Amino acid sequence: MYRGHENACHSWLSVLQQLKHHYIPMWVRKLYMVEDKAILITGCDKGFGFALAEHLHAKGFSVFAACLLKDKNGEGARMLEKKKCERLKVLQMNICSDEEVLQAEEFVRRHLRDPEKGLWGMVNNAGISTFGEVEFTSMAHYKEVADVNLWGTIRVTKAFLPLIRRAKGRVVNVTSMFGRIGISGQSAYCISNYGMEAFSDCLRYEQQRWGVSVSIIEPGNCIAATDILTRDRIENIAHRLWNETDEVVQEDYGKGYIDRQTMAMKSFCTSSSKDMSSVINAITDALTSKYPYTRYEPMDAYWWIRLHMMTYLPTPVADWLYRN
Repeated sequence: MYRGHENACHSWLSVLQQLKHHYIPMWVRKLYMVEDKAILITGCDKGFGFALAEHLHAKGFSVFAACLLKDKNGEGARMLEKKKCERLKVLQMNICSDEEVLQAEEFVRRHLRDPEKGLWGMVNNAGISTFGEVEFTSMAHYKEVADVNLWGTIRVTKAFLPLIRRAKGRVVNVTSMFGRIGISGQSAYCISNYGMEAFSDCLRYEQQRWGVSVSIIEPGNCIAATDILTRDRIENIAHRLWNETDEVVQEDYGKGYIDRQTMAMKSFCTSSSKDMSSVINAITDALTSKYPYTRYEPMDAYWWIRLHMMTYLPTPVADWLYRN
C-alpha cells in the first residue's frame, strides 16, 4: 500500500522540497569551515551513529564517537578505533548512566584542542525502538524506552551544553517522524520521541540568546538501514509483551492477535529504506550550515505527505484518511 502512494506523491514532494530550500538560498545559508571543529556523537556502535562518525571524520571534523559497547569490545567501536587517527576518538558512554556520561564529558574536555573554545556540535543519536499496543506494554517497558530515548538525550545534553554554549555551537537531536504523529502499536516509541521534540523546542528557545542552534532530525522508516529492530528482536519483544500481559487481556485478544501484530511489524521493517544517506546529509547540514533548519524530514514521499496531512489537517479528517 505504501509504495503505491509513494509513486503518486514523489513528484509533488520534489517540488515542495525545492520550494523549502528556496526560502533560504544556499549562498545565504553558506557552510562553516570544519577543520577546527569537534563533534560528539552518541550511539556510534552501528546505524546512523557509526555512519555519521565515519562521514564527519572524512569531511575533516574531529569526532568523539560514543559507543555503548566499547568496554565490551563491540564491533562498531573496534572498527572505528582501527582508523587510528587523532581526529577520531572512541569513548564509552551508556547514556542511561549519570556516571558514564560525566566520565565522557571529562574525556571530551581533556581531549579538546582548546577547551575554552568549547565543543562545536553534539548529535544525540543513541536510541532504541520497540512496538506493542497499550494493553500489551508494561510500565517497565514504557520506562525502559523513555529512559534511553528521552531521559538519555536530556542527560547527555545537560552534561555537554556548557561546552556547546561556549562554542556557540550546535545541538542536533535525532528523533523520528513518530515524534510528530501517533500510530497504533507504537505508543512507547511515540511518547519518547514526542518528548524529545518538546525538549528540543524548549532548548532552542532558551539557547537562542547564546547563539546555539538546535535542530531536530525526523527520519522516516529506516529500520533496515540502521538495524534498530531486527526480526529476532521483534520476536523477543513479542514474547515479552505476551508474557507480561494480564491474563484478562490475553483472553480478550487471544494469542493470534499478538502474532498478527508481530508479522505486521516484520513487514514494516522489510518495507523500510536501506539508504541512510538522506539522514546523514541532513545531520551534516545541521552541523555545517550557517542557517540550519529547525526540523529536517529525511523520509520517503508517502511518509512525508502523511506526516504533514496528520499534522495540519483537522484531526477527524486525518483519522479518516489514515486509520491504522
